[in-house]
Amino acid sequence: MKVWIQRTLAGVLGASVLLGGLSAFAAANGEPGRPGWGQHSPEERAAHQAKMLERIASRLQLDAAQKAKLDTLAATMKAQREAMGGAAGGPRAELQSLISGNSFDRNRAQVLLQQKTQALQTSGPQLINAMGDFYDSLRPEQQQQVRDFLNRRGGPRGHHGERGPRS
Repeated sequence: MKVWIQRTLAGVLGASVLLGGLSAFAAANGEPGRPGWGQHSPEERAAHQAKMLERIASRLQLDAAQKAKLDTLAATMKAQREAMGGAAGGPRAELQSLISGNSFDRNRAQVLLQQKTQALQTSGPQLINAMGDFYDSLRPEQQQQVRDFLNRRGGPRGHHGERGPRS
C-alpha cells in the first residue's frame, strides 16, 4: 500500500477515535435537553442510588447484614467518585480548562493525572475492602447470580457501554 494511503487512513482513523471519544464524553455528561448524571441535583442522584440499591437487594434477596454491607460499599464508591471528581464542574470543566488556550495544557494535565492517581491510591484500599466484605457476605448462590449478571451483560453497562437486556 502506498505511504500516502496509509497516512490518510491513519489520519481518518485517528479523527474518528477523537470524535467518537468527544461525543461519548458529551453524551455521558449531558447535552442540551438531555441532562447527564452530573447535571442532576444531589437529591435526584440520591433517589436514583436508593432505587438501584433496593433493586440489587431485592434481586439478590439480601438479608439485613448483607444490605448493610451493600450500603457501605455504595457509600465507599460514592466517596471515591467524589474524590476522583476533582474541582467544581467535574471532568468536563477540567477538560475545558486544558484546551482553553492555543495549545493543550500538558502541565495541568499531568497535575490532574497525579491528583486522580493519588485519590485512587488513597481510597482504593477502602473500596477493595468494602467490595470484598459485601461479596464475601453473599451465599454461594448469590455470588453465582452476581457472576452470571456480569457475564451475561459484559459488565455493568454491557459491551461498548450499551445497556444489555433486562432480565
